[in-house]
Amino acid sequence: MKIAIIGTRGIPNNYGGFEQFAEYLAEGLIKRGISVSVYNSHNHPYQKKDWRGVEIIHCYDPEDKYGTAGQFIYDLNCILDTRKKDFDIILQLGYTSSTVWGWLLPSKSIITTNMDGLEWSRSKYSKPVQKFLQFAEYLGTKFSNYWISDSIGIQEYLVKKYQLNSTYIPYGSFVFDEPNSNILSDYMVSEYQYDMLIARLEPENNIETILDGVVKSNSKRPFLVVGKHETKFGEYLKNKFKATTSIVFVGGIYDINKLNNLRFFSNIYFHGHSVGGTNPSLLEAMASQALICANQNTFNAAILGDDAYYFTNLDDVVKVMTSVNKLAEQKKIESNIDKIRELYSWDIIIDQYLEHFHEISNIKQVNYSGN
Repeated sequence: MKIAIIGTRGIPNNYGGFEQFAEYLAEGLIKRGISVSVYNSHNHPYQKKDWRGVEIIHCYDPEDKYGTAGQFIYDLNCILDTRKKDFDIILQLGYTSSTVWGWLLPSKSIITTNMDGLEWSRSKYSKPVQKFLQFAEYLGTKFSNYWISDSIGIQEYLVKKYQLNSTYIPYGSFVFDEPNSNILSDYMVSEYQYDMLIARLEPENNIETILDGVVKSNSKRPFLVVGKHETKFGEYLKNKFKATTSIVFVGGIYDINKLNNLRFFSNIYFHGHSVGGTNPSLLEAMASQALICANQNTFNAAILGDDAYYFTNLDDVVKVMTSVNKLAEQKKIESNIDKIRELYSWDIIIDQYLEHFHEISNIKQVNYSGN
């Protein structure tokens, strides 16, 4: 079985959630004897043609020249290249800039699409862009043979809006149980004496609400904001909170060991994501034994249940900041670790994807034999 993964900037991860997912899935499938190719941007820092047994296919990506428009060109180039290959299955991650080219996907391959999480509802987008993304989502339901939902909420949404049945497979994580506090000195923090968040600095991730709460709480603990901040909204946040010296914008961190240790030794880990399905960074926080305070929404609640604190406004943040201590909350942390082991471990998730691939491959064979 030959599988291609499109829809990311490439692996190893140097950007975000889909890239991290593609990295773990590809490596896991290789270990199970499956041939995997991952499409990478031509300017990805990793320039070799093989990564841990995964074939890397670089395609021209002019995003650095043309911004968002470049993403559409990159996705087109990836799809055109798949037409030259003999992939059995193409796993398409997301639909934002790829489904407009869906009619060009090779008919000889089985297409299965991870529909991501309601991209059109992100508040960072203007009304016209939101309308386009709704159209792109619709196209994603038309130019694919099968679909994957990373949360029950997304699965129910697809049935309700499009009468579309999809396979539920969440993201995964590895339990982190080998902490090393040596990294903390790089960020001038000490064990359990700081709070943090990890997110793209975008409005729908509720970063401003969290930081407003941090300021109002008068907490003296350092608060680390991990995420690329050289953006319009990032600059706005840095300017707004520049007088609060405890708030430190540390930029993007892509070293998973550093991230895991920062989460492990934090006092409170804030997860402000409000859009999407099973968010990878939430599972990683659970697996890193973080004490989590999450935005109150159906997606986060479906994963965390009673094993987290929740916020809807800055006063909720203040209450958590002033009354919660991680060392007294081991029950929540242990329960979340159990969930990772039983439901969200990468071994389980990769096996579920492999089962999905075998199932749709067999269905296609049956269909073809009946023609």
